[in-house]
Amino acid sequence: MDELDSRLVQALKRDGRAAVSDLSADLGVTRATVKARMDRLRASGEIAGFTVQTRSDVAAHSVRGLMMLGIEGRGTDKVMRALLGMVEVQAVHSTNGTWDLIVEIGTETLDVLDAVLFRIRRMDGVTRSETSLLLSTRRAGR
Repeated sequence: MDELDSRLVQALKRDGRAAVSDLSADLGVTRATVKARMDRLRASGEIAGFTVQTRSDVAAHSVRGLMMLGIEGRGTDKVMRALLGMVEVQAVHSTNGTWDLIVEIGTETLDVLDAVLFRIRRMDGVTRSETSLLLSTRRAGR
């Protein structure tokens, strides 16, 4: 991937439905160049696909947090399945180091967050946790 490919991918991350003509104008290259680059990036697997974000995917929750979890023994898969079944859980990340999982949580109030944290701490296999509230978010390329 060269610099133009990187700029094209960033533009597509911002708007996966952008018209080729708009992309070519934004990138300062011809439509044919954009089309050829997109085809090549898809064929090589660099672009694995396009997704849709719904309103609920981008709606900001009033209260957001990251919960780091320590899991006992081999219970990670079971805990991960339970977490992914919770509506307040936005994502679950496996990691290395001190913590086994990092859980992204979004709720409307601190009271609801508190209840969610309590439920997670009581799950079989969870041995310890630490939670940090997210105060603000900045995204690259936005």
